[in-house]
Amino acid sequence: MENLENQNIENQSSIYFDKKEDQFQSRIDMIELRASLEKVKSEIAQVIVGQESMIEHLLAALLSNGHVLIEGVPGVAKTITAKLLAKTIDVGFSRIQFTPDLMPSDILGTSVFSVKNSEFEFKKGPIFSNFILIDEINRSPAKTQAALFEVMEERQITMDGTRYTMEEPFLVVATQNPIEHEGTYRLPEAQLDRFLFKINVGYPNLEQEIAIIKNQHESKAEDKTEVVKSVISAQQLKSYQHLVKEIIVEAQLMEYIAKIIINTRENQFLYLGASPRASLALLTASKAFAALRGRDFVTPEDIKEASYAVLRHRVIVSPEREMEGLTADEIIRQILEGIEIPR
Repeated sequence: MENLENQNIENQSSIYFDKKEDQFQSRIDMIELRASLEKVKSEIAQVIVGQESMIEHLLAALLSNGHVLIEGVPGVAKTITAKLLAKTIDVGFSRIQFTPDLMPSDILGTSVFSVKNSEFEFKKGPIFSNFILIDEINRSPAKTQAALFEVMEERQITMDGTRYTMEEPFLVVATQNPIEHEGTYRLPEAQLDRFLFKINVGYPNLEQEIAIIKNQHESKAEDKTEVVKSVISAQQLKSYQHLVKEIIVEAQLMEYIAKIIINTRENQFLYLGASPRASLALLTASKAFAALRGRDFVTPEDIKEASYAVLRHRVIVSPEREMEGLTADEIIRQILEGIEIPR
């Protein structure tokens, strides 16, 4: 079913893609960017088997300077993939394990009295880094989750009347388990909306499962993650993020994005549609997917590929349809099929 959907997307956008390729010569040099991202994929592939979609979306989020929520059952490589991605980039890394007793000060930092200076000094928390991995984000109560609101949206925190700005690049990757509900606290819609993507991670297929077992059997290293090396500097990543902003999006594609978002608000199967922030997220993510493909312009295929991860956590299925087993992804697919693709 998934392969058929991908084939339909390719067929529907092929005319548009061919026309654009004939019309434009590449005006933005994407060669270095694409080569660097291929190096990142190669490094991660030394440890991770499969999960290509998760890795592609994480790379797109990096280029978009947007945060990611990864949802999947335990053991499908959510955390280790995020850690490996952080290792491929020469930036600061911080991991925070969310627990029910975690306090906001454990994340942001706190003021401590200095006997030496006879005054309070602010001791920065683990959020002051470049790549932040939050494990099991739904394990902590609302007041701890709320500590992330300002820093995720504005890349700053305000403590005791003083503003502290995060150093760029700044990316939050959070994981959560959709199955286990005991001792968890559901993320509010306002916080979900701050994530550029929500990535659903499934089980590997038979061939991938065999490869995972074989790799583990043949591995002699105690820590397989040690083989992964840094291949991109912080300055390179920032330049790539700036480059992605320059990617061309034609007016009819902007209208296409708007139609998708408006349709979520008018859809009878959805209790809550997507906000204007979703429109901007879809635009930014589409540019990132175009860059991953080595193009300096967006096609309808890029928009469709980004739509599921951008929208699935920003819409709410009506209770009646949810009881019937209808999912957000299925409704998004119906919306995409019902809107005419720009020519």
